[in-house]
Amino acid sequence: MSQTYISLLNQAFDESLKDNSKVMLFGLGVGDIGAVFGSTTNLQSKYGSERVFEIPLSENAVTGMALGLAMQGFRPVMMHQRADFSFTSAEQIINQIAKTSYMSGEVYKVPLVIRMIVGRGWGQGPTHAQSPHAIFSHVPGLQVVAPATPLDGYYLMKQSISSDIPVIFLEHRWLHQTTEGFIKNEHIPDLSEAKIMKSGKDLTFISLSYGVIECIKLAAVLSELNINAEVINLRSIQPWDKSTVLRSIEKTKNAVILDTGHIEFGLTGEVSSTIYSELFGLLSNPILRFGLPMEPTPSSASLALDHYPTIEKMLSEIKAHFGFKFDLAKAISIFNANFPYKSKHKDQPDIGAVGPF
Repeated sequence: MSQTYISLLNQAFDESLKDNSKVMLFGLGVGDIGAVFGSTTNLQSKYGSERVFEIPLSENAVTGMALGLAMQGFRPVMMHQRADFSFTSAEQIINQIAKTSYMSGEVYKVPLVIRMIVGRGWGQGPTHAQSPHAIFSHVPGLQVVAPATPLDGYYLMKQSISSDIPVIFLEHRWLHQTTEGFIKNEHIPDLSEAKIMKSGKDLTFISLSYGVIECIKLAAVLSELNINAEVINLRSIQPWDKSTVLRSIEKTKNAVILDTGHIEFGLTGEVSSTIYSELFGLLSNPILRFGLPMEPTPSSASLALDHYPTIEKMLSEIKAHFGFKFDLAKAISIFNANFPYKSKHKDQPDIGAVGPF
C-alpha cells in the first residue's frame, strides 16, 4: 500500500515512542493543530505531554536541554520547521553536541536527532529556504542524513533515533506529499548506505533529498532519447557512501552531481574531488555540477526560477557538456508531457499541498 512521506514519518515516530520509553519528541508546532506538517499528529495524546511537547521560542536553550537529556540516556528528537531556525543554537550543536562524546572519552553518548525542514518556494526567501547540510557535514562528531523518498524518511528516522551518534536530519518540504509503496520487512539499508534508484550505463546522476526526484525525472526524459542514466540517492552526506558512487562511475564514466545547496564549498566539490582522485583518467568527460549560486535565496517567484536549476536548463547543459545528440525541444516536450506541474507556480511543489508555510 502506498503511503505519503508524512504518514510514514509519523509511523516511524509512533513506533519509536512505543518501542523505547526513552524517546522524546519536541519542537515548535509539535503539539499544535498543524503538528509539524502532520508528522506528529496524535502522538501527544497517545504518549503524553511529558514525551511529546511544544517548546518555547528559545531554540538555543532547548538545544542545551536536549543535549542534557541525551547524556542522561534519553533519545530526544528536536524539530525545526525550518532548517534556518537551527542557526540560533549553532554553538550548542557545533561545540557541545558534536564534541561531548569525544571530550568525555565516550563516557557520555549523545543519541540525539535534530530534524531540520528545508522550505523552498512560496516566497520563503533568504532565511527560510536554506539547506545547510554542507555546514553541518564539516563538523566532526555529527552524522548528516537527507531522505529523498517516503521509505527514506521512515527508515532513516528510525535508525537515527536508534543511533548513539548525534544525527542532523535534513528534510525537504517538497517531499511531504510524495508517495511510495511500503513493505515493512524489506531490506533495511544501513544509515550511511546510498541507494541506486535506477540503473544505467551511460551517465551517473548523484544527488540528495529532493534533488534525487529531479534526477529521476531527468533520467526518465533521457531514457526516451536512448541515453541510459543511473541515479544514486546518497541518503547520508556525512559519512557518504563513496564505494557505491565510485562503482557507478567506473561503469558509466560520466557524472552529474545535483546539490540542493550552494555549489561553492559544498557537496558537489567534495564528491567531485573524490571521483577525480580515485578515478583520474577514467572519466570520458569532466564532471558536471548543478546547485545554487552564491547568493541569498530571493523571495520573488520569478527570481527564484533563476536561482534554482530547472529541468529545462539542466537538460540544455547536459546536452552541451556531454555532446549528446538529442533535440532539446523534444526533450523538454517529453518532460512537460510526463511531469506536468499541477500548480501554476513553479516555485511550489508539483504535487500535493502547496503551503503557505
